[in-house]
Amino acid sequence: MKHTLSVLVEDEAGVLTRIAGLFARRGFNIESLAVGPAEQMGVSRITMMVPGDDQIIEQITKQLYKLINVLKVQDITEVPCVERELMLIKVNATSVNRSEILELVQIFRARVVDVSEDALTVEVVGDPGKMVAIVQVLSRFGLREIARTGKIALTRESGVNTEYLKSLQSKLQ
Repeated sequence: MKHTLSVLVEDEAGVLTRIAGLFARRGFNIESLAVGPAEQMGVSRITMMVPGDDQIIEQITKQLYKLINVLKVQDITEVPCVERELMLIKVNATSVNRSEILELVQIFRARVVDVSEDALTVEVVGDPGKMVAIVQVLSRFGLREIARTGKIALTRESGVNTEYLKSLQSKLQ
């Protein structure tokens, strides 16, 4: 199972290197990583997607807390969250298929950020499932390049679990 960890760290040089080194020494993989300033000055938030069972995640959490600059570690996998990723996709676009690609881009609420004679670059923002879906749809036109950020996430203060609501909605239909 993939877990989402939200880690608050002191914003100092070498913190990310120490965290990556911890994972490497223990033989753990980081599938996705996003780092940026947090709400408090001098603190950064690291959002990681890490594969493993609950026991492995517990071990990782304990090891992270041993690092001096780590302030808080939270496994937010089962907590209601807002999750987003950003992806840029460069897709082949001829005069024959360009309008079809543009229609698909609109369906995904994505936007075209660059146009050339034989390609379009599309910006997509959304949850990880949306990223997979648009890649599948556009792949038949020929994908030239993909650049994708790691997942970022914040817990929902409302406590509303949108995944639960989606499952209820699909059962009612």
